[in-house]
Amino acid sequence: MLKTFKPGEEAPRSGNYLQVGPRGGRTGEERIVTRGEPLPSTPVSGMSYILVDATKHRTGR
Repeated sequence: MLKTFKPGEEAPRSGNYLQVGPRGGRTGEERIVTRGEPLPSTPVSGMSYILVDATKHRTGR
């Protein structure tokens, strides 16, 4: 299972984060977040994020 991240948590890596529903279903909504920035809030309580595409440049590590 993929590691999930809660809204407001610092992004461990820069990249595209996919919103995941409270029961783990993928919503199709992605957000681009830079490492160290907080993940944005979600429209429904209990949702989280998974990293689906990390950036591929040196500063995104």
